[in-house]
Amino acid sequence: MAGVFLMLAGVIYAGDAGGLWETPWFVVVPVVNGGLCLAGVVGMVARSAHRRRAELHTAPPDGT
Repeated sequence: MAGVFLMLAGVIYAGDAGGLWETPWFVVVPVVNGGLCLAGVVGMVARSAHRRRAELHTAPPDGT
C-alpha cells in the first residue's frame, strides 16, 4: 500500500521534471504521509483479522 503512494510521488516528481506540469515541493508530503497512514491502518486491520481467525481455530470445542 505504501509503495503505491511512493510510486505516485515519483510520478508527480517525474512529471514535474519532464515539464508536463509544475509541482510545488510540498505537494508530495501529504501524499507520502497519507500513504503511510493508510498502510498502517491496512496492516492493523489485517493483523486483527488474522488474530481473530487464529483464536477461532485454537478455541477448545464446546461441551467437553
